[in-house]
Amino acid sequence: MNNNLSASENTSGMSSEAFAHHPGYTRMFAANQLTIGIFLPLRFYQGDMRVLEGQTALVKDIDQRGFASVWVRDVPLYDPSFGDAGQIFDPFTYLSYLAAQTTRVSLATGSAIFSLRHPIDLAKAASTIDHLSGGRLVLGIASGDRPVEFPAYGLDLDTRAERFAETVIYFRQLLAESSLPIRSSLGELAQAEFLPKPAYGRIPLLVTGSSRQTPQWIAEHADGWLTYPQQTHTQEGPLRLAQNIRRWRD
Repeated sequence: MNNNLSASENTSGMSSEAFAHHPGYTRMFAANQLTIGIFLPLRFYQGDMRVLEGQTALVKDIDQRGFASVWVRDVPLYDPSFGDAGQIFDPFTYLSYLAAQTTRVSLATGSAIFSLRHPIDLAKAASTIDHLSGGRLVLGIASGDRPVEFPAYGLDLDTRAERFAETVIYFRQLLAESSLPIRSSLGELAQAEFLPKPAYGRIPLLVTGSSRQTPQWIAEHADGWLTYPQQTHTQEGPLRLAQNIRRWRD
C-alpha cells in the first residue's frame, strides 16, 4: 500500500465557490467532512506486471462503498534507482477506463507531470476524461522530480520550474471560455479554438509540494495544495504540518 499521504487545503473562498457544483471537487472536499480516497498502485513493481491485477475491481468496490476518490500516479519511465513505482499505466488512459467502471468516485492524478508534456495534449486528455466521467476529474499537478525522464523527453531538468509555470498558464488559457490569442514560450495560438471546454467551467488544479514555485504563485494559480504530513511518530512532524497549513492560509 502506498503510504505517501497528502493533505489538501482549499486556496480561497473564490475557488470553493468556483467549484460549488463540480462533482469531483465537491466529493473530494465535502464541507465539514473527512473524506478518504485510495492511491494506486497498491503494490510496486518487482519484475512482475501482475502486481496491477485486481485494482479495477477494488476501485469499483470503493465507488459503491462511498470512498471519495481514486488517485493514479504519472511515472513515464521505470527507474530502478529511484526506488518506487514505474510500471504503472498511463494516468489519463487509465482514468478514462476507470471512469467507465465507476459512477461517483472522484478521479484524480497524483500528480500529472506538467513540465514533461505540452499543454495542448494535457488539456485534450483532461477535458476528454472530464466529459466522459461527468465532471469527476481533479488534477494534481507537479514539476517532476525524476532526473532520468527529462533528457528522455529532450528537456532540460534545470528549466522545469519555468516550464511548469508556463504550462499551467497555457493550460488555463486553453480551457477558458475565451482563450485567444495565446502567446507563450511553449507556442502561440491565434485562430484555432480548443474543444471541448470543461464540463463544469474549470478543471481543478492542485499543486504538489512546491513544484519549484513560491507560495504566492501557488496561491494565485492553484485550486488547492498537496503536501506531505511529515513524520507522525514524533511531536515535531504534526507541528511542522500545522505551520505549513498556517503559511498556506496566510
